Amino acid sequence: MDTNRRSWIKAASLSLVGFSFSQTSKANNFFGNEDTLAPQEDIIRLTSNENPYGPSPLAKKAMANAISSSNRYPWDNITKLREKIGKFFNLSKEHVVMGAGSSEILGLIGQYIAKDKGHFVAPDNTFRIWRRAAIDLGATMTRTDLTNDKKYDLVAMENAIASNTKLLYICNPNNPTGTIINSDNLKSFIEELSKKYMIVVDEAYLEYTNEPSMASFVATNKNVIVIKTFSKLFGLAGARIGYALAHPDTITLLNSMQPWPNAGASATAIAAADASVDDKDFFTSVVDKNNTEKKKLYNFFSSMNMPYIESYTNFVYYSLAAYNNIELHKELEKRNILTGGIVEDKGRWTRVTVGTSREMNTYRNAVTEILK
Repeated sequence: MDTNRRSWIKAASLSLVGFSFSQTSKANNFFGNEDTLAPQEDIIRLTSNENPYGPSPLAKKAMANAISSSNRYPWDNITKLREKIGKFFNLSKEHVVMGAGSSEILGLIGQYIAKDKGHFVAPDNTFRIWRRAAIDLGATMTRTDLTNDKKYDLVAMENAIASNTKLLYICNPNNPTGTIINSDNLKSFIEELSKKYMIVVDEAYLEYTNEPSMASFVATNKNVIVIKTFSKLFGLAGARIGYALAHPDTITLLNSMQPWPNAGASATAIAAADASVDDKDFFTSVVDKNNTEKKKLYNFFSSMNMPYIESYTNFVYYSLAAYNNIELHKELEKRNILTGGIVEDKGRWTRVTVGTSREMNTYRNAVTEILK
């Protein structure tokens, strides 16, 4: 290797080190003051509904094996994964579109609505990060209220439909409340409203339940899109892989809005997702642990005079109405525990992700100390 080449590699390596340090600093600033937070490995993250147990053993092994072939585009593997996912839902690969997390798919939904300045209906509070893109592109939205027990009000959603409505968005189970819609009621709603409007059902957390998916609609119904992700139960939030199930004609529509259809997920993410589908025992144990820790949380919130909503997910929605003068999430951050802030001012409702037993013990002890 000549001197100039060695010098270039050395300079590039130093630049990458500097870049990595800079990005880490920015991340720390996002999660809190880097001067007060502990090192990353000492922070308890109960804010983004991640699986605290990580990817499954099979997924980790598959990711490691996929690294050596990451110089090649994973076309064969993404096709096999689409076939595998389709078969699981009694569909074909033509019913499946992949993305870099379900957020990419939701971005396509936003583009669809914004075309021709369309209108959509979605409640508050529900998952809403994706909505900004649609509105920025020219779409309009009507927000409907949840019921008093924090559930979807399907009648209110239907009543909010306007002359230019293109789509209704449903997150089931709902984020951030953790509630779920009765499956029979949801099926009836979809059967009726999908005659005229696109219905998007975001099932990011459905794997934490025994409830049926709405995927059966897409075999014959062009106006139903079911959004799924590997970010939550499957522990691949950082790997970025998700998908949508829809009628082949609707998949073609979604593909037309992707610069390169099905190309968003990396080779390692595809390998991890493929392996995760087969690691049923691991994910059964994750759900069991999650349910055990949720019950402990319910008992704790009851003892602390904190109303809560029973959750079908890996997080719990609870009220700090009895503690009006305390900014709990800020006090927890001082103790290197990251949780969400206030979601609803009325009732001071907030959300906490369910972590491991150790993490939740630390959380409960910290909350008790802060609120005593």
